[in-house]
Amino acid sequence: MRVIGADGSQVGIIPTQEALRLAEEAGLELVEVNPRAAPPVCKIMDFGKFKYETSKKEKASRRHQSTIVLKEIKLRPKTDDHDFDFKVKHIRGFLAEGNKCKLVIVFRGREIVHPETGQAMLDKVVKAVNDIAMVEQRSMMEGRRMVMVIGPRGGVIRPTTSPPPAPGRPPGPAATGGGAPGAGVGGGVINAPPPGPAPAPAPSTAGAPAARPAAPPSKATGAAVKA
Repeated sequence: MRVIGADGSQVGIIPTQEALRLAEEAGLELVEVNPRAAPPVCKIMDFGKFKYETSKKEKASRRHQSTIVLKEIKLRPKTDDHDFDFKVKHIRGFLAEGNKCKLVIVFRGREIVHPETGQAMLDKVVKAVNDIAMVEQRSMMEGRRMVMVIGPRGGVIRPTTSPPPAPGRPPGPAATGGGAPGAGVGGGVINAPPPGPAPAPAPSTAGAPAARPAAPPSKATGAAVKA
């Protein structure tokens, strides 16, 4: 395998046992970073730090991604005005978030023989949200249901998830979510050295402020390979 040192220098192509010995002497791990190369590329590094930095990059990329959700809204051919206004309010909220809405008219009993009443209700909804929505799929019958899909017009801005700061109060630092980091690139740690015995707790000093606990180490998800 081709080995890269902890400082980024090229160690060269050496046997696996020799690479593991170098990693153990440095107190680090041998991590496979490019298993598809010929020969595979490994790097001597701090695997916990590597997973933490990879997790930060993945979270930053997910924040810039937008997921479009299809919300289903059910109506009746004779939905009353109060219920209609309530549903339109929700539809406008979904569209403002950048989502699409699936409008469903449910026919009961002999209502199915008058599909024009369902079409009139769909037209009424489209007219109520015409300023921010457009029809993406025209109405069609699915059994005893009439379905139409509408989506936001261009220029609809998805609101931020963070609420604005209170007046007169400076915004605080952004909170970071917890949880274990996701899997990174590569096949994982190769024969990572076992952790040593846990040190004995230091005696507390009277009157000294309590030390803030350190953040728990990230859980490595790579598979460990015995030498």
